[in-house]
Amino acid sequence: MADNAKIVMEAVRAADHDRYLCALYAPEDKRDALLSLYAFNAEIAGVRDRIHEALPGEVRLQWWRDVIAAAGEAGAGNPVAEALNATIAASNLPKPAFENMLEARIFDLYDDPMPSRTDLEGYCGETAAALIQLAAMVLDPVEAPRFAELAGRAGCAQAMTGLLLLLPLHRKRGQCFVPADILAAVGSSPEEFVAGDGGPGAGGAVAAMIALAREHFSAFEQGASALPASLRPAFLPLALSRTYLAIMERPGHSPLAGVARLSALRRHWLLLRRASKGWPIR
Repeated sequence: MADNAKIVMEAVRAADHDRYLCALYAPEDKRDALLSLYAFNAEIAGVRDRIHEALPGEVRLQWWRDVIAAAGEAGAGNPVAEALNATIAASNLPKPAFENMLEARIFDLYDDPMPSRTDLEGYCGETAAALIQLAAMVLDPVEAPRFAELAGRAGCAQAMTGLLLLLPLHRKRGQCFVPADILAAVGSSPEEFVAGDGGPGAGGAVAAMIALAREHFSAFEQGASALPASLRPAFLPLALSRTYLAIMERPGHSPLAGVARLSALRRHWLLLRRASKGWPIR
């Protein structure tokens, strides 16, 4: 394995262990390309954690725009950028998808509330769903277009589950991904939700978010049995989402206070089962 590939692999293993495990189920000749996508995603998703001011964060996202637009030797010296540009070229991936992903990530840098469910679904579509579709294009460019809509459902389910897992972190820094219209429906507001214990409506807001994630997950499951084996690795993160949601719904567990966790053994088992058998017909 080339030095760059090792660096990219280690970056994903450290920053996004679930997707790292999923990539291991891809064919060996596709694995490095998937890891380059996941490393890029981890890089831009973590900008706020590394750069604590919004404007410098936007500068970093713009750097990625420039690197992807220029292609070729752009980003030379940055292992993730080099690997990503190689993947884009080799798999003929659409650059507008990366532009949209970077544009969506600007929201992460600020504390503006998520206005509505529609806005949240759009955010999930441009981030997690786009990543699933790009991974599918790497794995099987012939079959991938048939499952673009399914990737949209899968991305919404996965991203919403991820946002619920990150609720303690987001609330601590005054950030609210729970849509304002959902909060208003339970008599709350973004300001109240991120303060203190979240207020009397916090539990209802979390339950509504879980229900929304499950709605998209159910829609994904209805079509998931048709996924060819060649595309399964792109959708494998969904193998963990249902279990994370189930843990969040257990009595006594609140996503507001603690993060739902899966043991390494449980994660491996869930991924192995879906990678080998796919999703059953619902």
